[in-house]
Amino acid sequence: MFTVDEYLASIKTNLAQHTDVLVKNLKTIAEANFAQDVELLDFSAFIEPSRHDLSIMFFSMDREANEVFEEEGTPGFAGSKSVLDEIVYMDVPDDRSEAFDVFYEEQEETLFEEEQRMIGEWFRSCFEQAGGATIELPCYFGVHDEGQTLDLKRNVWMDEEEKWD
Repeated sequence: MFTVDEYLASIKTNLAQHTDVLVKNLKTIAEANFAQDVELLDFSAFIEPSRHDLSIMFFSMDREANEVFEEEGTPGFAGSKSVLDEIVYMDVPDDRSEAFDVFYEEQEETLFEEEQRMIGEWFRSCFEQAGGATIELPCYFGVHDEGQTLDLKRNVWMDEEEKWD
């Protein structure tokens, strides 16, 4: 039998194993000089629930929700890069996968909301450890296509559209 608390504890344990890698990759971004057209930094988690894995990409953006790309002769970084390659955030033994699927279906709304919050909090902690507070641009984290984003500077969840204002 699975419980919500056990599920969330497992995610926390699995994420913690990847903290050092994420902090190291975020330090590179925190130390970067960005191209003048870059107006905000957007970090997106891509979650694959059926495989229980996630990856995180970084995008340099303008306020029109367009990715800013590096142009020849323009100083500073622009573009996108992976800050965390696919990692398993939840281990489910093969012999328990059917029982887990039933559990997840019954609790899906609560679990996904808690997963998103937990991943966001972990990411924000890593961002702070990496010196993210020194970045002068607004910085956001969210799960791709989920509508909510975490303002990494203010530690506030908000509607994703608000970051473009």
